[in-house]
Amino acid sequence: MEAYVWWTPLISPGLEQLYLVENEKGIVADSIVLGTHDSEPFRLWYQVRMDSAWRVRECHLQVGGGEKGQAVNLYSDGQGHWTDADGAAYPDLDGCLDIDISVTPFTNTLPIRRLTLKPGESADLLMAYISIPDLSIHPDRQRYTCLSRTSSGGTYRYDGLDINFTADLPVDSWGLVIDYPALWQRTGQQ
Repeated sequence: MEAYVWWTPLISPGLEQLYLVENEKGIVADSIVLGTHDSEPFRLWYQVRMDSAWRVRECHLQVGGGEKGQAVNLYSDGQGHWTDADGAAYPDLDGCLDIDISVTPFTNTLPIRRLTLKPGESADLLMAYISIPDLSIHPDRQRYTCLSRTSSGGTYRYDGLDINFTADLPVDSWGLVIDYPALWQRTGQQ
């Protein structure tokens, strides 16, 4: 599988272009997000590398560029243990199997694909939540429930348990969000 996907935020100017590749070596998502936060523009590049079971193994993020740019590199053993580029542990993230990057609907795909829930099934997860543009990282409790699933896609309920937020997310056959009510809408795919 190889795809380009575009999403537009619905509450502020912006655009995301995601390039997604899935092959025998695993899955790589490479993306650029242009947006605003508190009326200030930002540019985010991120790359997420996953194994063939959709377990995150690496996550690289860079906000801005030049001398003002900030970067974070996270590495996972696929079992809920995280380190930085120097091998220093992130003990606060123990138990987090997935990441959730605040400014993209793509990271909803990670638990959807990894869990392969059947209609009516749900799972409570501890996520490594990455806030943009400051790149702060903290654990975040979330629940995913499969409402429907067919060969052409499905609908999943996302519950942000720490923030009391719920959204029903229609996804395509790859588990990519089509519409994230009030936040993002897919505007293209190739």
